[in-house]
Amino acid sequence: MPPSPPTLAPAAVAEPLPFAITLPPGFQIRYYAQNVPNARSMALGTDGTLFVGSRSAGNVYAIIDQDGDQQADRVITIASGLNSPNGVAFGNGALYVAEIQRILRFDDIEARLDNPPVPVIINQDYPTDTWHGWKYLRFGPDGYLYVPVGAPCNVCVLGDGLYGTITRLRADGSGLEVYASGIRNTVGFDWDPRTQELWFTDNGHDALGDDIPPDELNHAPQAGLNFGFPYCHGSTIADPEFGNQRACAEFVPPAIALGPHVAALGMRFYTGTQFPAEYQNQILIAEHGSASRSTFIGYRITLVRTANNQATTYETFAEGWLQNSQILGQPVDLLVLPDGSLLISDDTANAIYRISYHAPS
Repeated sequence: MPPSPPTLAPAAVAEPLPFAITLPPGFQIRYYAQNVPNARSMALGTDGTLFVGSRSAGNVYAIIDQDGDQQADRVITIASGLNSPNGVAFGNGALYVAEIQRILRFDDIEARLDNPPVPVIINQDYPTDTWHGWKYLRFGPDGYLYVPVGAPCNVCVLGDGLYGTITRLRADGSGLEVYASGIRNTVGFDWDPRTQELWFTDNGHDALGDDIPPDELNHAPQAGLNFGFPYCHGSTIADPEFGNQRACAEFVPPAIALGPHVAALGMRFYTGTQFPAEYQNQILIAEHGSASRSTFIGYRITLVRTANNQATTYETFAEGWLQNSQILGQPVDLLVLPDGSLLISDDTANAIYRISYHAPS
């Protein structure tokens, strides 16, 4: 399937947002790029190209900062008409894109942004279900591609297949296997740079009420762990339909409970040095916001602090995309740039933001 010819859109200068985002002292937020329809997951190329997937738009973008001033100069649509190409990862000089049912590879992509190659299909063994079918995509420290498969339901028994798992496979698409199971829908994960262990977000059951269950931050230090879906939600909440079949004590509990229905998506360990030391190697989470709650929460970036390989606290880092019940944006994914600043994608405002730190004088 040849990609559509690349199209260009103007990228905005690094101007402040037209609404206030509350940040800790010393931090500021600006647009990195606008005119990025339905901007979702992000990956950074070797030459500094920012690749961005989408869901409803069906596009994959390449965003270029040509002059190195930490703001985008060009936004190029390098592929269109894809099936929810949410997940993007960069490795071995190629861009990998996760559609719902398959994974594509665009070879030598940074040298061909204006003339993208025909993608290679490296694997098409994933389910075709659209409910929780969009995928995140990252290379792990072991060199494998990690790919989640959400449950094709709000809550249901999943069987022994790929549903409700995080899978991994080799970069050539072979060796597909389940790494972790009992996961309703994760759209974000990262590895602790100190231990190389996997942490991931998970979105909770939609219909148990405004305040339960929590979304989850989970920790999978080894393969083969089960995190409880659909039998158990959070640490102790037995599912009203399936909870009598297996006890919560059988499963790995969350590392920490997040807000109920905040839709925790992308997460990153902060690995830069620009932010103060208290943020280094701590977890930042993009909370997309509560679609299944009578009063809205989320729509923010939160911070989970860790100590001794344990999650200890959960607090707000950046907020303001929700004001007086008005949704002004919805954070999706995070990415730490080489200079230590933080990018945030927003699929509602069609934008990429950049958060930087300047020590107060």
